[in-house]
Amino acid sequence: MRDAAINLRALPDQRALIDHAAQLLGKNRSDFMLEAACDKARSVMLDQVFFGLDADRFRQFTKLLDAPPKPNPGLDRLMAVKAPWTNAKA
Repeated sequence: MRDAAINLRALPDQRALIDHAAQLLGKNRSDFMLEAACDKARSVMLDQVFFGLDADRFRQFTKLLDAPPKPNPGLDRLMAVKAPWTNAKA
């Protein structure tokens, strides 16, 4: 059971928009808002991912990042394809 309250104030137009969207999804306002807020929170957190490395592993990591890319025939083929709009006649 949910027992932590979250309260906020909204303009009437905002509330109507949220209610309409919730109705389209067959949800109530609270479920819709909680799901939307949690989705946004996860997105923000994924953009802020932190990972720690000791000095040796950090050197290994930066060495991999600084190394030239390995040959990739598939990528070479893809990059050789001309975009359809580059051959268009004016």
